[in-house]
Amino acid sequence: MAQKARRCEGGIVTFFCPGCKGGHGVRVEGPHAWGWNGSLDAPTFNPSILIRSGHYAEGRANPDTCWCTYNAQHPDQPAPFVCSVCHSFVRDGRIQFLADSTHALAGQTVEIPDWE
Repeated sequence: MAQKARRCEGGIVTFFCPGCKGGHGVRVEGPHAWGWNGSLDAPTFNPSILIRSGHYAEGRANPDTCWCTYNAQHPDQPAPFVCSVCHSFVRDGRIQFLADSTHALAGQTVEIPDWE
C-alpha cells in the first residue's frame, strides 16, 4: 500500500510537495525535531514547515547571485533550481499552503500525494 510519507535515515520523514514538485524532509528525531504524529499515511507536523531557496534563503538576500538572475542570463541552459518559498502546515495528510508561498498552490489546501 502506498504511503504519503517515508522515513529516512537520520530521523527524517519526507513527503512529496505538489507545490514545489519535489520532496520536503522534516527532522522528527533528535535536536531541533519537529513534532510528528507518527503516521506515514496521514502525517501531521508541528510547527509549520518553511522551505526557502535562492534569494529567499536566509543569508542570501543578494538577487545578483540567485537562480532568478542566473536563469534570466542563461535562458537556453537554465539551472534546475528556482528561487522560492514554500510555507505550509501539514495536518492529517493534507498540506495547507500559506499565502507567503511563491508557487501556484499558495493559499490552497491539498492532499499529500502517495509516494509510488
